[in-house]
Amino acid sequence: MTETITQPQPMYRTEDLLTFSTSLLIQAGLDDDKAQIVARTLVEGDLLGHNTHGLALLPGYLKDILAGGMTAHGSYRVLRDKPAVQLWDGERLPGPWLIEKGLDMLIPRARELGVATLAIKRSHHIACLAVYLMRAAKEGMLMVLASSDPAAASVAPFGGTQPVMTPNPIAMGFPCSRGDVLIDISASITTNGMCNRRAAAGETFAEDWLMDAQGHPTNDPAVFAQNPPGTILPIGGLSYGHKGYGLGLMVEALTGGLSGWGRADPKEGWGATVHITLYDPDAFGGRADFLRQMDHLAGSCIHNVPRVPGTKVRLPGQAGLALRAEQLQQGVKLHPGILPGLTAFAAKFNVALPVSL
Repeated sequence: MTETITQPQPMYRTEDLLTFSTSLLIQAGLDDDKAQIVARTLVEGDLLGHNTHGLALLPGYLKDILAGGMTAHGSYRVLRDKPAVQLWDGERLPGPWLIEKGLDMLIPRARELGVATLAIKRSHHIACLAVYLMRAAKEGMLMVLASSDPAAASVAPFGGTQPVMTPNPIAMGFPCSRGDVLIDISASITTNGMCNRRAAAGETFAEDWLMDAQGHPTNDPAVFAQNPPGTILPIGGLSYGHKGYGLGLMVEALTGGLSGWGRADPKEGWGATVHITLYDPDAFGGRADFLRQMDHLAGSCIHNVPRVPGTKVRLPGQAGLALRAEQLQQGVKLHPGILPGLTAFAAKFNVALPVSL
């Protein structure tokens, strides 16, 4: 469900946001090349409309750099290397940088072998998953990306009341002649970021997307702060939450299971365990037939008779890509709470705040 914004959303030039966020990251101590990739990934999140997973994450990233929770220098370690598979220790380096370096490795391998997979343990947070799908789709690849945070828990198993997993996002992107398809979902109904934002603002959800520690459904994210804490419901809610529960376990198997590191290990702080697989359609039925099949299906979807007259059926990612194109031209709309959360860092590092249009 789209968040209701009651305050006006100021607009900023993409280049100004990139310069501002890169400068803050560098001043906090992050290597220049890493800062540029992290900043671009966060701004891309806002361009796509994922405003809880764009620059809203920057204050937390900066705090972790300063506290040593995010590694600012160095590189990952390759722990396993087979023709179609690698396992990395991310050394708690920035997640966006690790994902981009992972794609640098995976793309040529997938072209050669048809499929290539990377698992990363001990990554820092990886931000908005949809951002990475765009690169894979432009390369003509089908990409599967999944992430879990073994240091946190906010989702109970279906039928239970105690948190065990995170929302566990899983994403898939692939090319389509009608516009690349970007599927970025999670195994829970909503996310930690949205719950934290609404709780801080004293807002509730329109529906019961959470439950308290006694198992009662609620729309109030303030249950997170209770002792014992409430939890986010899995996809399907109280009636069919076994579906989201199963999806969450699938993500855990792809990430923590395959990497050999996760919830069974000591917690190290905010981070991620990651799974990426790239598929080259040319190694299967061929790119032409892949597009023929997906274009046919896409047409059947977007020309479907809408449930609500006057609306249209969209492909996943279609609205985000349209918003991105619009904001690149007209300016990025930032949630009104984002820049106030960065004002203290701007003053600390003597970095000028971007000026709204």
